[in-house]
Amino acid sequence: MSETKHIETVTKVMEALEEIRPFLNKDGGDIELIDVKENTVIVRLLGNCSSCHINTSTLKLGVENTIKQHVPEIVEVINVD
Repeated sequence: MSETKHIETVTKVMEALEEIRPFLNKDGGDIELIDVKENTVIVRLLGNCSSCHINTSTLKLGVENTIKQHVPEIVEVINVD
């Protein structure tokens, strides 16, 4: 991925995270972008989201779907501790 394309992808991912952030904040959580590598986004769930028993659902159904709407070439979103 070229540097320009990488920057464009990261910008779109950040826009997607800003869209979902209020929903996470409402429950005492947040999200941090760690990296975008090829077609994978690496994030860290923070606050209540980091220990919530449904955080896998939040990650896949909420975060990943929102990111894919903004950046269709993204294949996967991974949470790191």
